[in-house]
Amino acid sequence: MPGSPDNHRTPIRLTRRGRAVVVAFIAAVALVLLWVTVGPGALAGGGESRAPSAPGETVVVDPGETLWEIASDIDPDGDPRLMVQRIMSLNGMADDPTVLPGQELRIPSR
Repeated sequence: MPGSPDNHRTPIRLTRRGRAVVVAFIAAVALVLLWVTVGPGALAGGGESRAPSAPGETVVVDPGETLWEIASDIDPDGDPRLMVQRIMSLNGMADDPTVLPGQELRIPSR
């Protein structure tokens, strides 16, 4: 029947706090999905380095050669500190710049 209480429904109205809870929930779900698809290291600015999309150049470390010398050879006009950091990042070397003779290192494109 048209006048019965069963047919009369009031729309849901959210208070300010309710809207804030809904927005926070949606943001949390979005962050979890991003974390699952991209990985935890990417959100934290993590130390994981990703392989380049195309194979780049490599160098083989000579006996007695240092990462600083390799960086200086790659970009003689640039700051070796920046190139050392790029090489370390590209090769997943974390915080240890030690290289060994015969070690193959990927070098960044110029």
